[in-house]
Amino acid sequence: MDSFESSWDHVVVWWDVGFYVVVLLSAVALLLAGIEPDRLALALGAIGVILLAYTFLGRPAARNRDQRLAVSYLLILIVATDVAVIQNQLGTFLLFVAFTQIWMLSERRWVSLALSTLLAVGTTLALTAASGFSREALTRAAPQMGVALAFSILLGIWVGQTMLQTARHAQLVDDLNAAQAELGAVHHAAGVAAERERMAREIHDTLAQGFTSIVMLAQAASADLDRDDVGAARDRLALVETTARDNLADARSLVTAFSPVPLQGATLVEAIERLAGRFEDESGVAVTLRLSVVPGLGSAEDVVLLRSAQEALANVRRHAQASSVVVSLGEGAGPGGREGSAPDGATVVLEVTDDGRGLGPGVVEGFGLRGMRERVAEGEGTVRVLSPPGGGTSVRVELPVPADHPAGAPPHPAPLPRSHP
Repeated sequence: MDSFESSWDHVVVWWDVGFYVVVLLSAVALLLAGIEPDRLALALGAIGVILLAYTFLGRPAARNRDQRLAVSYLLILIVATDVAVIQNQLGTFLLFVAFTQIWMLSERRWVSLALSTLLAVGTTLALTAASGFSREALTRAAPQMGVALAFSILLGIWVGQTMLQTARHAQLVDDLNAAQAELGAVHHAAGVAAERERMAREIHDTLAQGFTSIVMLAQAASADLDRDDVGAARDRLALVETTARDNLADARSLVTAFSPVPLQGATLVEAIERLAGRFEDESGVAVTLRLSVVPGLGSAEDVVLLRSAQEALANVRRHAQASSVVVSLGEGAGPGGREGSAPDGATVVLEVTDDGRGLGPGVVEGFGLRGMRERVAEGEGTVRVLSPPGGGTSVRVELPVPADHPAGAPPHPAPLPRSHP
């Protein structure tokens, strides 16, 4: 309700201005009316009491909504108004203040009705008293005050309902702002979690695999030194240095949010060729490449396919005990299309197949394969892992080719088998 309270404080200032203007104009009217000094003194004294009561009771009550202060002030206001009216009919100018403040300061409707009725009856008697309590004076004053009372009640109920709706609207706005703030916090937390998950996948697909290669190469170099095969150990250490440099470049790429280092200044096919060459040098597993350029792929698709190839080859090295691997990249069949065609809605297919021991029963997917599935799913693609009974494993990744690829993309060559030397 902070916004409503601040707007209410602004409105109350204008209530103050209106109150003081009406009261001072009433005093001026009495001064200019030429009434007897005694009556003038009583009327001005009543106005002075109203000013003091408002300053110390009514004005604070208008801001803190203290009903004890409000009712006390309103009772003083009613009595002082009637005193001023008895001295001269010009005192009825104060009714503009009295009726409006009754409805403005009272929180309960029945209190407003009771005080308005008390004011109307008291003013009727005051007007009658000023004329000597004659029946004619009473019949003249009563209808006038009856109309004033009815108008005051109708106007007060309407204003009160309007203020209530304003308060409700202010509460709704505050609730909406709070909900927006909470939603923003939830989105921020979700974004942080997603970014952490993305970084975890990137680290697993780059640094962790690189460090695994370094450990394996270092162990192999130690074994070569134990056999006094210094040349082989030197070759292993050269690969360790190369892998470490690549890992350093990957780390810098992650920090600066660049695209993967192998894709910087190279095509996807060239990046997979380099990846396969390093894998063959490090693991001794023969790699056969069947790669073709797929037009229309963006950098996002290139990253997904390269990371998928990295993870699939890393799993071959860690688990498959394979002697050969086939890595293929090409276009899939679009709706109503055929293999190798490139209609809108076609897919790009990456497949990594090894001749290793395959997946045993009850094998649980690790973080790397789960991360691959999540990464491919973000690109609206699919991952299938197949392990036939005779052995071997095939990881097949399919991604949709963006339909809005640039016109005039260069045609891709027919898939040509290529074995890494």
